[in-house]
Amino acid sequence: MSIGISEEHAELAASLRSWAAGLEGPSVARAAEGDQDARFADTWQALVAMGVPSIAVAEDLGGGGGSALDLAVALEACAHELVPGALLGPVVAAHLLPSGAVDEIVSVVLDAVLWDAPSATRAVVVDGDRLVVVARDALELEASPGLDLTRRFARVSAVDTSDGSPVEGATAATLRRAAVTYAAAEAAGLARWCLATAVEYAKVREQFGRPIGSFQAVKHLCAEMLETAEAVTAAAWDVASAAADGDEDQWAFAADVAEVVCFDGAVEVAKTCIQVLGGIGFTFEHDAHLYLRRALVLRGLLGRGEDAAERLVATAVEGRRRKVRLDLEGRDEHVRAAVREDVARVAALPADQRRSALVEAGLLTPHWPAPYGRGADAVEQVVIDEELAEAGVERPDIVIAGWALPTIVQHGTDAQRERLVLPSLRGELVWCQLFSEPGAGSDLASLRTRAVKVEGGWRLSGQKVWTSLAERADWAICLARTDPDVPQHRGITYFLVDMRGSEGIDVRPLREITGEALFNEVFLDDVFVPDDCVVAEPGDGWRLARTTLANERVAMAGSRLATATERAVELAAQRDLGAARRVAVGRSVALSTVCTLLGVRSTLRSLAGQGPGAESSVAKLLGVRNRQDAAELVVALQEEAVASYCPDASVEQLAEDVRDMLNTRCLSIAGGTTQVLRNVAGERILGLPR
Repeated sequence: MSIGISEEHAELAASLRSWAAGLEGPSVARAAEGDQDARFADTWQALVAMGVPSIAVAEDLGGGGGSALDLAVALEACAHELVPGALLGPVVAAHLLPSGAVDEIVSVVLDAVLWDAPSATRAVVVDGDRLVVVARDALELEASPGLDLTRRFARVSAVDTSDGSPVEGATAATLRRAAVTYAAAEAAGLARWCLATAVEYAKVREQFGRPIGSFQAVKHLCAEMLETAEAVTAAAWDVASAAADGDEDQWAFAADVAEVVCFDGAVEVAKTCIQVLGGIGFTFEHDAHLYLRRALVLRGLLGRGEDAAERLVATAVEGRRRKVRLDLEGRDEHVRAAVREDVARVAALPADQRRSALVEAGLLTPHWPAPYGRGADAVEQVVIDEELAEAGVERPDIVIAGWALPTIVQHGTDAQRERLVLPSLRGELVWCQLFSEPGAGSDLASLRTRAVKVEGGWRLSGQKVWTSLAERADWAICLARTDPDVPQHRGITYFLVDMRGSEGIDVRPLREITGEALFNEVFLDDVFVPDDCVVAEPGDGWRLARTTLANERVAMAGSRLATATERAVELAAQRDLGAARRVAVGRSVALSTVCTLLGVRSTLRSLAGQGPGAESSVAKLLGVRNRQDAAELVVALQEEAVASYCPDASVEQLAEDVRDMLNTRCLSIAGGTTQVLRNVAGERILGLPR
């Protein structure tokens, strides 16, 4: 998905990509190879005529009056088609200059490098901590062709600022922040092109009689490109949004996240693109190397990830987090007052009475239909989240019931719903899930637990494993094979098993790497399940196991980082970690923030009436990586204390940190292994062949 989420931004991006493709950027760049004075004048005139450099310039100054996010959408589209010549430098300068001038090429000097050297007539330069605009002849330049064949830069050996014009209200930090903001949008465009190019090639290039995209190794490479591209896009979208909001501290935070994520990310996706393309990707005639070259130069100019990570640590230690505001554009007015009133009634109750009140008000699962929820659309769900957070009311986790009950609500009988749904929501019934088997983990279609029809019901026999909460569950959802003579997916039935009232159930705890026993083996020995505990019809189990309610849950992400990342920040505040480890903490802050941003973008898509985008699938993969890496980092930060539990360490806290690190190893296995999910992402999102 591109930076733009709204229909208007999607149309702008599509229109500009189509137009920019006509500029034939790669061909123009090749034609100018070796010409260090190439001005790409025709391209600049086309950009000006289209109004791209002035999108975010005020209308009374002759611009488009758009926002930084509008401009980011345009830059992403132009980078996708590798538009050559001046563009990034002039839009950064226009962001800083009160006049927003775009009638000439005003570029920037950053870290003694002049952008758009052959064509710039003036430049914004750093003078101490202030910015000034100087004429080109105030710069002593040393030009060279450079790595990026689509642009020209020059080393600045001296600057005469005596006749320069000050840029009011801007500093060196502002210049760099603006440059990161708009360069991040370009990084997203580069990553998008590289991903699309690799995927399309993998669909048609054949080896050994099969498309290479059907090979798991290639499929995983493409899925990993998707993960990185989505992270880059989310960070680029956020920093442009923050620039448009006007909160300097929040913009600074978002810019640091973008600096950590976007430039390395674009380079990695470009490199992987060439890997997937194989020999053709290594040729000069293919465009892939041109995208890699620009990505490398953007990283060289702006990708100081270590510095940005250090700043993120300092900011996080001070208590600041990225807080993304959702503009509901007045669509919340018709529900806000009623929701606030309902939440206030719940908040006024003692803590032990709140759960029942949340259920009664439809606030626990608001997206479910009444009487279990309130059939809330995306807007109302966001409002409910906001009001609960404001009132300090937390929803209890309904755990496995969150998987079981939607199926019963949507496909069960009235008697099943009456007996099970509301009591479960109130916490009176606990559920477990009898799906996985020793020989069928992620591959549920291969399960062997059998169910034989008898008078009045079914007899279930088999073994289930990795079952959380089985030792205290009242009920279980269970998949069993009822017809061995049909294709695997069709012979499975969805049962509701009374874990307390049924004979023949043997629950055996499994001790895990943490030393605890949270999982269980469950042996079913001729367990009787009555007909009224079959959900839908026999043979419908596979379809029901994948059920979600039509009105999907929309969650409003908070500003808190992942728990282990917060713990790492706490350690950074308490200890002198050294530069390398502070950078590692900062990178964890950045990744945790990106995971939150992916959730925000999914919410915005729901608010826009769109289906879930790729970020909802990528969020699971990146979220697991963040939680595992952060938990491991927390333990690593405590060095030898892990082995000896030093007296100066908090033994209780350290033990919890170690337990958390060990426990997170299950995250890349439970709920679908990372490798299987990458297969799914490759096939269902990217369209790669099976």
